[in-house]
Amino acid sequence: MTTLYHNPRCSKSREALHLLEEEGETIEIIKYLEKPPSHQELKQIIELLGIGPIELVRTQETDWKENYKGKNLTDEEIIDAMIENPKLIERPIAIKGTHAVIGRPPKKVLDIL
Repeated sequence: MTTLYHNPRCSKSREALHLLEEEGETIEIIKYLEKPPSHQELKQIIELLGIGPIELVRTQETDWKENYKGKNLTDEEIIDAMIENPKLIERPIAIKGTHAVIGRPPKKVLDIL
């Protein structure tokens, strides 16, 4: 089973979902804008991705630019910012077992199958 952190309004996220469905993958869809991950869940996702928290942030989002850009934030503060403003989380994120990828481009989600 693949878990997909998904935003149905995002074309890249929809495309990633479609690619997984075409592969016959069983998918647990998490609409993270409606149900943001907890602090611990987001830390685990970041660890699985093998990146730093800032690499999961959509730094071109208005909320980031207006409220966080240029500030010297700790990793914990960056994670808290994503939880408070889940649209700052890069999407889509696909997780299968101990492997995770950001679906940019969407076909990257196939790397974990």
